[in-house]
Amino acid sequence: MTEKSPERLVFFTDAVVAIALTLLVLPLTEIVPELVAEHAEPIEAITRNQSTIWSFLLSFVVIGRQWVSHHRLFEHVRAYNTPLMMTNMVWLLAVIVMPFATELVGGFNTSEFTCLFYIGTIMVNSACLSLMTMMVRSDPALQREGEQITGGWLFNTLGTTIAVLAAFVLELIAPVVNYYGLLLLLVPPLVARVVHPDAPKPTQLSE
Repeated sequence: MTEKSPERLVFFTDAVVAIALTLLVLPLTEIVPELVAEHAEPIEAITRNQSTIWSFLLSFVVIGRQWVSHHRLFEHVRAYNTPLMMTNMVWLLAVIVMPFATELVGGFNTSEFTCLFYIGTIMVNSACLSLMTMMVRSDPALQREGEQITGGWLFNTLGTTIAVLAAFVLELIAPVVNYYGLLLLLVPPLVARVVHPDAPKPTQLSE
């Protein structure tokens, strides 16, 4: 059976992520014309839109980190199958939804639904990445020769998903926590360094 090269899948994925990152900035481009029409001061573009700017920066970091993790995984992939491709599509769906979730954060800020929707979007993305990591690790036919996804790598990836799930549940139980539950994402890399010293950093790319 002919192996399916992951190149086209990776190129398509990179293009979609780039578009999603571009869409994040669109709400910010609407700020200046509105202020000009109101004859407001330039500084008000910042002071009156802090939540919008904050949500943009947070989402940019989130999508950027997601892409780095995806890129690092697919550096170890030599072929893909249908389950891996479909999981990748769901991963992309979560990335595409992120600009909408960001717009909700900018408009409704600490609304409980907004927090749950935002964290839930990250959770779906993280879960898909964990699933793809397990798929590649368990199927030698998908891995590049000589490449290996270590136990530490998998531990870190699964730990991130569990941390986002915990943040989601925490928001359900105690809505006052808001987005601070996402600080739990700092825990898995620290634990992984102790339990699995071979675990790569979240933003570490292969040499």
